[in-house]
Amino acid sequence: QVQLVESGGGLVQAGGSLRLSCAASGRTFTRYIVAWFRQATGKEREFVARISMSGGSTFYADSVKGRFTISRDNAKNSVYLQMNSLKPEDTAVYYCAAAEASTYALYALERAATYATWGQGTQVTVSP
Repeated sequence: QVQLVESGGGLVQAGGSLRLSCAASGRTFTRYIVAWFRQATGKEREFVARISMSGGSTFYADSVKGRFTISRDNAKNSVYLQMNSLKPEDTAVYYCAAAEASTYALYALERAATYATWGQGTQVTVSP
């Protein structure tokens, strides 16, 4: 099983950019689908983006489509979330999550319950 550690969060003005990183330990990283979720204060955790094991397939929540890009470097056991044109409503704790390869219904890959492994989260704050 992998362990995940996020980094790269911080405070940025609206319209700015941040790049989050998710570093994974373990030799079987390529067997995991990886996603980013976020949770704002007082709100439920929500899906942001996911990437396939090879990195060839990605999917985004409508709220971030066109502004965020998820990518992965399997040689470095890392997944990234490039966030551009940030808005105050993007303020949240961002979590990296991994689900081991299996046959999943597509809708299930947007649900937090599908992912067994989580990082500790990194805070992103976007000021107006």
